Amino acid sequence: MKIPLSFILFLCLLSPVHAQQKNDFFMLGGELSNSASTSVADIDKVMPRMKALGLNTVLAPIYWEFLEPQEGKFDFTLLDRTIDQARENQLQLVLLWFGAWKNSMSCYAPLWFKQDTKRFPRATTADGKPLEIASCFSEEVFQADRRAFETLLTRVEERGKDVVIMIQVENEIGMLEDARDHAPLAEREWQKPVPDELISYLKKHQKSLHPWLTNRLNLKERTWNGMFGTDVYADEVFMAYNYAKYVGRLCEAGRKITQLPFYVNAAMNSRGRLPGQYPSAGPLAHLIDLWHAGAPQLLLLAPDIYDTGFKGWASQYALANNRLFIPETRCCVNSGVRAMYAFGEHQALGFSPFAIDQASKAETNGISKSYDLLRQLRPLMNKPSWGLLFDQEDKERIINDKGTMITARHYYTLPWDARATDGSTWPEGGAMIIRLAANEYLLAGSGIVVSFATEYEKNREEQKTLGEDGFALAGQQTAKQQKGRFTGKRKGIGFVDEVTIASDGSLQFLRRHNGDQDHQGRHARISCDDWKILHIRLYDY
Repeated sequence: MKIPLSFILFLCLLSPVHAQQKNDFFMLGGELSNSASTSVADIDKVMPRMKALGLNTVLAPIYWEFLEPQEGKFDFTLLDRTIDQARENQLQLVLLWFGAWKNSMSCYAPLWFKQDTKRFPRATTADGKPLEIASCFSEEVFQADRRAFETLLTRVEERGKDVVIMIQVENEIGMLEDARDHAPLAEREWQKPVPDELISYLKKHQKSLHPWLTNRLNLKERTWNGMFGTDVYADEVFMAYNYAKYVGRLCEAGRKITQLPFYVNAAMNSRGRLPGQYPSAGPLAHLIDLWHAGAPQLLLLAPDIYDTGFKGWASQYALANNRLFIPETRCCVNSGVRAMYAFGEHQALGFSPFAIDQASKAETNGISKSYDLLRQLRPLMNKPSWGLLFDQEDKERIINDKGTMITARHYYTLPWDARATDGSTWPEGGAMIIRLAANEYLLAGSGIVVSFATEYEKNREEQKTLGEDGFALAGQQTAKQQKGRFTGKRKGIGFVDEVTIASDGSLQFLRRHNGDQDHQGRHARISCDDWKILHIRLYDY
């Protein structure tokens, strides 16, 4: 009996994340731009292109306004065409439900929904200004959204079980212009005590709560202000829990129809902004406990990363109780190396640049090459690995792998390329290191140089400024002047081979790099213009 991929993924997501757990399935993805699935012609055009770019998964919007253009009358034209084109191009689908909210706003809700503000009320600011945001406190809003969501899932079960692997519930939920909803329905809930089920959750998980929440939590109080503070962040906590409860109810309804995994995505609280200046109360890292309490049916919360500091944002979501999945990130020339980092460092479930259908060849080139390497590496992703990601400021990482000291740096820390020192902006360099066995590693990526040493050797290391030939500059200390007599062992490079990897995980030799390419045994390197897999064997002497 063939087990559906969606069920395998579901089981994979249920398992806890730890340092060396790998994916049974990983998404080499790309998210389509917002309007890319609004016509059959566009769907027919974009799907073959996604296959040609080397993706195995497409994240595609499903719009409420097209699915239910008249209340109670459903049109499956776009959904069916998306499924059929994915199947034809041997692609998996993650469907994005643009229902009650998309990027906070209710912009993809049907016109019949938007116009009837009495039946489907809006959120309002503290001064009474109505917003283009449907109220999560309205039962009429929820029931209309639920009926459409259930219809979507029923159609997926009928037509797309072989290609659809995940469902995103809404998109970047959050309040804008104010930290919380102040409409009458919301105010009524605000005046009530904090719900018993939330208090029970917080008490049960008190030792493992996010530090931000722990620092403001007062379980002796029962009002929202009393328990969570009197600033806009208390407003945000209130909205986060209620948004999560809404989503949890949608998931509960959906679970009666499908066993596909559900997740939500978050717009980041970046650049020093306050709640309401960013989409307040979304599934943000500091609010993760509110979302887990309100929507336990969700299998993960996912970051949409567009700002600088990619590694920092990713680490906030790579948690023991939350598998890292990046459904949206800026599509740029650095996307490929960021994917290598996410899979290598965090064993990510997937990586997906946004609006990949609109990106230039320069922006997609690195993604295609990265995905080609990752596809080859997949059979070996059950082994210990590390992710590397460097730029002009953050350009070195030292890893102690059971006494083998691995020093990884940006390729431009070498002086041989004129762009390293001519004032050029460095492209990011990124890679994955996989340990195959003691003294045996794979290095895969672009823009990286890696050297190896024993702990003794590393402790004696002197930083040297190298000339353009890669040797020390005149006037620097010689070995006789350094730290006394050398009495320990060193790590040597036996060989560096460029390889490809077969589907069974076996290494296929291409060429040896033991000459100028590894600086005569000093390091392994991949230039910023190349994408390679290097097989490195070390020895002790």
